Formats: sequence, structure tokens, C-alpha cells
Amino acid sequence: MQDGFIPRNYEEWRHCITVLCRQPLTQPYIDERIAALNNFKDHMTTKFVELYGEPQRVQTLQWFERAKKDL
Repeated sequence: MQDGFIPRNYEEWRHCITVLCRQPLTQPYIDERIAALNNFKDHMTTKFVELYGEPQRVQTLQWFERAKKDL
């Protein structure tokens, strides 16, 4: 994968999180990210939207919800 890569689907996103970033998709981590992505006062969420746009925030939130169901 290249610098600036934005996942296009759940499988690519999951690979980025679990393999490239070495972040296990645990219940606490998923819950934390869902809460943050739903909080527009969260600095990182604001930056995420600035960098990638609102549609990507919504898509990423959906991927975290799917990961939660997959546990």
C-alpha cells in the first residue's frame, strides 16, 4: 500500500487497522472509536473530517460498527 492510501472497502480498512497499524479490533477500542467519530467536539474527529471529508467519517463509522458485529 502507498502513502495517503484511503481504504475503499471493509477488507482494506480492516487490513490497515489490524496489519499495518497493528491495532487489534477489540471491543473497548471499537467502542472508543465509535464514540469519538460521533463526537464533533473531539479534536481528532474534526481533523479527520477536515482531511478526508464527512462521507469518509460516515463510512469509517460503518466499518467500526461492522467490526463490532463481527466480534
